[in-house]
Amino acid sequence: MVAVSKTKPAEDIRELYEAGQRDFGENYVQELADKQAALPEDIRWHFIGHLQSNKVKFIAPFVHLIHGVDSLKLLKEIDKQAGKLNRVIKVLLQVHIAREETKFGMDEAELEAALNEARSLAHVCVGGLMGMASFSSDMELVRGEFRSLKALFDKYRQPSVPGCEWNMLSMGMSGDYTMAIEEGSTMVRIGSLLFGERTYKK
Repeated sequence: MVAVSKTKPAEDIRELYEAGQRDFGENYVQELADKQAALPEDIRWHFIGHLQSNKVKFIAPFVHLIHGVDSLKLLKEIDKQAGKLNRVIKVLLQVHIAREETKFGMDEAELEAALNEARSLAHVCVGGLMGMASFSSDMELVRGEFRSLKALFDKYRQPSVPGCEWNMLSMGMSGDYTMAIEEGSTMVRIGSLLFGERTYKK
């Protein structure tokens, strides 16, 4: 479980940390960098938002997992920045499964191309897939989208290499995580159920 701590103060994260939670997700680079500097070193930070290539360098030294790799360009930039630090960064490739055009992600052809390219990149580990379902009250629509992502996860399963297992299927949030788990999710992103509803700055 990734606790989605975006917009939440460090004190709230520390409280959950002291209860045993170690995986936290942020979607703004500067906010993530500030929190990483202020909070315990053994927190596993997940970047879960839309990441711009020119911002990768700011989180490359410490990020545990980048969820939303939605282009080959971004994948190559992560490899480049990780190479400068002599580390391997774990990533998930984001697949567009929702009906909304506003959501990011690759189609199947782009996914296949990215996986082929990833085999030649020494500083990224593709550990699986990530997707965001439609924001809809039609739960059967949502279930179908989860199911389609699980089918792609199985179809494109990568051979394991030491330190890089294909074992992460990140789908499901506070409102639909139980269904996501039923459909094969191995990682859910939970925010409001842990922290309460967010108040966004105007």
